[in-house]
Amino acid sequence: MDPQKLSALFDLSGRTAIVTGGTRGIGRAIAEGFISAGANVVVASRKADACAETETHLNALAISAVDRGNRALGVATHMGEIEALNALVAVTVERFGGVDIVVNNAATGVTMPLGEFTPEAWDKQFEVNLRGPIFLIQAALPYLEKSEHASVVNVISAGAFLGSPNVAMYGAAKAALMSFTRSMGSGLASKNIRVNALAPGTVDTDMVRANTPEAQASMAAASPMKRAAHPDEMVGPALLLASDAGSFMTGQVILADGGMVPH
Repeated sequence: MDPQKLSALFDLSGRTAIVTGGTRGIGRAIAEGFISAGANVVVASRKADACAETETHLNALAISAVDRGNRALGVATHMGEIEALNALVAVTVERFGGVDIVVNNAATGVTMPLGEFTPEAWDKQFEVNLRGPIFLIQAALPYLEKSEHASVVNVISAGAFLGSPNVAMYGAAKAALMSFTRSMGSGLASKNIRVNALAPGTVDTDMVRANTPEAQASMAAASPMKRAAHPDEMVGPALLLASDAGSFMTGQVILADGGMVPH
């Protein structure tokens, strides 16, 4: 391992990444990290104005990072709509010529007590948190197959490993996405497509801040590190999984949870 080879490990120059839920929180931090590492980055979220603002922000970062703008694109996308996912991939390919990396970060965290589930809440949870990511990968598959550096990063949750009565549907959807990660990691290895998962613990995001101050404090204290992570702390693990630094990793889950999940 020489210095030049070492410096190239995390370099994403020339690669194109789709980051869902990329306008805020963990997704935005990952998008910022990837653009700074040289990638073209397409961020997707439901709100067109948030996508436009993030596109401008990322292009400014691109100029400061490698003196080259116009490497970011924001696309309003609803993860629950299959045609919207197909359109997201089509726009990405039209703009940048292919897809090398997919980061499935978008999620919805509907809270509903056990025994009080509604079909509408169930459908929303599993459409956005499970069906959407799988069908996005499927839409991107023909282009990932052509890439020399294909990687999928599914952002799941430490909750996939824990009994979480208050967010049981969310935890179940994330656990199912973890299962798909392992199956896809195995099934797509022959096509040189790596599929891994990142499982954050409590992170200081809008989803966490939507809880009461007491609940936020409890969530932050749930790990041995006794704090919530900053979204930027998820960039390192995501970059490892997406880049050549993780070239011999597939079907794996990285827990970035402050030690919350016991081993």
